Amino acid sequence: MADDGLDPLIHVPTRLRIVATLAALPDGDALSFTRLQDMLELTPGNLIIQLRKLEDAGYLSSEKVKNGSSQQTNVALTSRGRKALDAYTQALRNLLGGIGERDPLSGR
Repeated sequence: MADDGLDPLIHVPTRLRIVATLAALPDGDALSFTRLQDMLELTPGNLIIQLRKLEDAGYLSSEKVKNGSSQQTNVALTSRGRKALDAYTQALRNLLGGIGERDPLSGR
């Protein structure tokens, strides 16, 4: 994690959108890969790359399930991912909290 608390893994706009979308679900719920792709309007290749990075960090989990004769991949945010997003959100609030409240030249 960066010194300012803005997790560089989450800070990438596409990954932030993925994490925020999954965080909107109740804890333990998942979205299908296809549904997430449609919601975020991403190409399959781009989504796969971003999901893999988040999964490697332990921020999300994926599960392949049999759906009739086809297979479906479901994606869910882990508790570690929720904590990382909470920390990221707080760091962003802290960073932006003083904007407009003081003169950057005088420090007041």
